Amino acid sequence: MRADRVFAYGATVGLIGDLLLGDPRRGHPVAAFGRAAADVERRLWRDHRGWGALHTLVCAGGAVGGAALLARAVRRHPAASVALTAAATWSVVGGTSLGREARAVGGALAAGDVAVARERLPHLCGRDPHSLDGPQIARAVVESVAENTSDAVVGALVWGALAGVPGLVGFRAVNTLDAMVGHKSPRHRRYGWASARLDDLAGWPGARLTAVLAVVAGGRPREAVRAWRADAAKHPSPNAGPVEASFAGALGVRLGGTLAYGGRVEHRPVLNGETGREVETADIERAVRLSRRVGVLALGVCVAARLGAGLAARRLADARGTGRGRITGARPAGVGGAAAGAARLLSAKRAGAGRRRT
Repeated sequence: MRADRVFAYGATVGLIGDLLLGDPRRGHPVAAFGRAAADVERRLWRDHRGWGALHTLVCAGGAVGGAALLARAVRRHPAASVALTAAATWSVVGGTSLGREARAVGGALAAGDVAVARERLPHLCGRDPHSLDGPQIARAVVESVAENTSDAVVGALVWGALAGVPGLVGFRAVNTLDAMVGHKSPRHRRYGWASARLDDLAGWPGARLTAVLAVVAGGRPREAVRAWRADAAKHPSPNAGPVEASFAGALGVRLGGTLAYGGRVEHRPVLNGETGREVETADIERAVRLSRRVGVLALGVCVAARLGAGLAARRLADARGTGRGRITGARPAGVGGAAAGAARLLSAKRAGAGRRRT
């Protein structure tokens, strides 16, 4: 079976598995990778960028290498290749768990239990929830849903379309490393620099596709495009900016502003501030539904792009083969070809002479 069809079938089955089942309950591969990466950090940590780069190379490179070996081992077995792609997709995408956690916080806010909402918020993002009120928690949830739609769903599908199982696994490995060491804490300011920069590079295509699909699926395309163009560049993250701005315009809300991470306060620019309103609890459900629509559309785009690229490659190969065949047929090769041509010419001359004599 061709590689493009393997990805199409496997990614579709894997995403359906996530939609129906959510993340694996036990033995999650991402959790296992996180434990291994933490062990590597304990052994390698130095307050130095070079050691952090080595940590990134060992962890991300090991994950990609292992995935490549698995894919190579089953490449001659179509059913096994599809199954491996499906399992990898199910393991690395996390749209259903993202929506489940967001709805848990939204349910607590709707019930008026801000304390429970604060307890649940760290499952979604690394912000300090203790100083947040209800609307601020709701805003944090919507921002997290927007950003993680790119990180946990769309980005993985994009890299799966580009590089198969190694692409799926590699993107999730890089994204996990960024979450572990890529933040600006005193311990990781230098050590996590390589992981953070690599995550920015790996997340670039998925973030743009997420923003585009939020424009398409959000029901407010003009507002989403306007917010994206006006405010995305103001965000400190090159990838979260387009995604959050597009979601803000699509939902008609304001995102950004003051927030706290691990005891440090950040004052971020407001996204969609001209026309957006303050986030409400009901907007959490709207954001989750938009996230799911974006994820399904992303699967369709990635599958279509992978199949289209495979078809184009085959047509190009056929055209080259046809061109070589025409050239070979038009020019007899070697002495034998020249002799055959001379014999045909002599025969034609004799036949003509015979007709003239008659």
